[in-house]
Amino acid sequence: MKRSVLLGLFVTASLMASTSFAAEKDLCATNLQTIEDSKAQISPEMSEQVQASVDKAKADHATGTKKGTEDCIAETTQTIQDIQKSGDGGKQ
Repeated sequence: MKRSVLLGLFVTASLMASTSFAAEKDLCATNLQTIEDSKAQISPEMSEQVQASVDKAKADHATGTKKGTEDCIAETTQTIQDIQKSGDGGKQ
């Protein structure tokens, strides 16, 4: 009985961890798509910075590691915030 309970807990923990990691990968892809959709709002001065950020995020995401995914999310989130700030005229 104890073994089956422990096995059940282990399986549940494994499934929850894998779901969490998959959600992070989806967030990275979603952020990249958000940036792509926002390209019309990006000023010409900011275009190179955004492209460099996207390239870095895609490289991080391509590593396929948890750290790479976290770095991709951090990079894209910051870029989205920068785009929003520039669209608001720097106000926040």
